[in-house]
Amino acid sequence: MSEFHPGLEGVVAVETEIAEPDREGGALRYRGIDIEELAGALPFERVWGILVDGSPQPGLTQAPAVTLAAPTGDVLADLQGATAALGGRWGLGKLIDISDVEARDDLARVSAAMVSLTAQAARAAEGLPALEVAGAARGTTLAERLLLEWRGAADPRAVRAIDAYWTCTAEHGLNASTFTARIVASTGADCAACLSAAAGALSGPLHGGAPARVLPMLDAATAAPSVAGYVEDALDRGERLMGFGHRVYRAEDPRARLLRRTAREIGAPRYEAAVALEDVALAALRRRKPDRVLATNVEFWSAIVLDAAGVPPGVAPALFACSRTAGWSAHVLEQKRTGRLIRPSARYIGPGPRPLSAVEEGALAASAG
Repeated sequence: MSEFHPGLEGVVAVETEIAEPDREGGALRYRGIDIEELAGALPFERVWGILVDGSPQPGLTQAPAVTLAAPTGDVLADLQGATAALGGRWGLGKLIDISDVEARDDLARVSAAMVSLTAQAARAAEGLPALEVAGAARGTTLAERLLLEWRGAADPRAVRAIDAYWTCTAEHGLNASTFTARIVASTGADCAACLSAAAGALSGPLHGGAPARVLPMLDAATAAPSVAGYVEDALDRGERLMGFGHRVYRAEDPRARLLRRTAREIGAPRYEAAVALEDVALAALRRRKPDRVLATNVEFWSAIVLDAAGVPPGVAPALFACSRTAGWSAHVLEQKRTGRLIRPSARYIGPGPRPLSAVEEGALAASAG
């Protein structure tokens, strides 16, 4: 049996043609195309097409209208549950029983529906009455349709912010949610099950939830007597500065670079404060940990851009899920074509063979103690 690696770090589990994070160069390419070239040039729905189909056309088109039933106020949980239900509502076939073309069309329908469901869940979480789903059809891009269905209006600055964020976060290799999507796909499940399972992986704060923790840090730093003093005190206490360092990149996260530029261009309200904190934090991290590359990552500037779009922290994970439908869908199709169940091994390190009486005696001793 091969050597054990906690968290499977460094273990090659799949071969993929979808995305290439450049560890040393600080670049991210979707099927060979740098995201710097995509952002602003193509709307997210065409980027979805590049990742899934290898071509921007036809991309992600509008899904049949779907209504969110019984929202709970937890936007991501509502999205996950409603997405899982689409398999039954639409009678989706199992991946093992349908063609690649059918699977691609199912993934497109579910992906587009997830954007609509996110808008409805966000609206419900704000206590707003439901809107006619058909009203979103007025939008010319998916980001605009999201905002129309969520708020009834689409500010161009918010549209640009969300579209840039979606393009930056559409795909990033075999992260936790994408690996989840591939595992479920390997069982032959339907496409809604694959994407809803992936969305569930975002409910933990270590994947997709970090932007919600950046803004409180930024506000605390801004309110402190000095930003430098806040950073030094936080590091002295052993606290983690949210938005710095990445397990993949050994240089600046290219998504952070792109979103920093977006924040500046749209006039994000917290842009100047974010730059001040970023400069101080990077200098302190370089001084304290010169042997490690702790550059700005995507979460830091995602928080600033989404804040400029008026996205509450509780909605951010669901918006991340909307963007990652592109990568998840591409990986589901890629996994379907391998036709092999993902089944890694586990190394047993528990007790050796022993009788039941040993357990019973141990339980008695513990209760007596």
